[in-house]
Amino acid sequence: MRSIEETVDRTTKRLVSRKRALEIIGNYPASRVLVLGDLMVDHFIWGKVSRISPEAPVPVVEVTKENLMMGGSGNVVSNIHAVGGRVAVAGVIGSDGIGDWLKAKLQQMKVDTDGLVQESERPTTVKTRIVAHGQQMVRYDRESRHVVRPDSADRIVRYVLSVLDDVQAIVISDYNKGIVTDRLLDGVRRIVAGRSVPVCVDPKRTDFAVYRDFDAITPNHHEAGRAVGVENTHELNEGRRAGITRIGREIIRRFGFRAVLITRGEAGMDLFERGGRDVHIPAETKEVFDVTGAGDTAIGIFALSLASGASFREAAYLANKAAGIVVGKIGTATVSPAELKRVV
Repeated sequence: MRSIEETVDRTTKRLVSRKRALEIIGNYPASRVLVLGDLMVDHFIWGKVSRISPEAPVPVVEVTKENLMMGGSGNVVSNIHAVGGRVAVAGVIGSDGIGDWLKAKLQQMKVDTDGLVQESERPTTVKTRIVAHGQQMVRYDRESRHVVRPDSADRIVRYVLSVLDDVQAIVISDYNKGIVTDRLLDGVRRIVAGRSVPVCVDPKRTDFAVYRDFDAITPNHHEAGRAVGVENTHELNEGRRAGITRIGREIIRRFGFRAVLITRGEAGMDLFERGGRDVHIPAETKEVFDVTGAGDTAIGIFALSLASGASFREAAYLANKAAGIVVGKIGTATVSPAELKRVV
């Protein structure tokens, strides 16, 4: 007798044939997604360790290289762009050198930067990671988590309205750094009302009520559990399907989303749809090197797939495939169209 997960896995594969998956991927270049949220820069310092410091019991890293990459909602932009989709971006950066680098990088990618707002008193968020021998040793952040000015939120809402007719999906990437405010969410909710543009949220706040009535939300299992008052979320990744099902269904009931995609790391993903049946998508069986940015990849490919005509199930299937690729890479990584086509 087959287990529940085996049965669902086979059904999922039938629902998304290779031919259909390739058709959706083929539509990516004609699709445009607006990414709104917390723009960051990931600063990687790479090196090797061969000795311990005589000053303190800490390893000495001999730096061999360093590089900057877009992080946060910028990594969502990078993933959509890398796989062939078109992107618009909205967010707040500082009037500093890192902010200038971020804006120039987006322009180099041919991404419209009219939705960027600069606040002179706010630094651009930078996460610096020191990596030696393929392992992250330490991370330090430079940022402000204060709520952005009301006029900055209003400028972003006006930008969203100006591009709404030319986008097929919206991503709200909330890292809880002060950009995705209630004022901003209410403004977006107001202007998309009655439109057929799906809005997908990657949440960081515990209270999902602030995201109420958007189309889809993509929490990890910890975030999903806490949203409905379940604090002990570790057991949700130990094969207990009833717990994750109860949480997914409760999130839809309470907050009015059309779909909830719960990411569970090595346990895969679970999709719940309003009025539909639940689908478990097992994780790809490969070695995990670095989970940095995997959630950004998942929501980026999920939203781009919806923009390209996919159903929620089809979009979740492709998002899972893409996330399975990036966790096999070190650092903030993206997926190429060729890589995604090989695994569908």
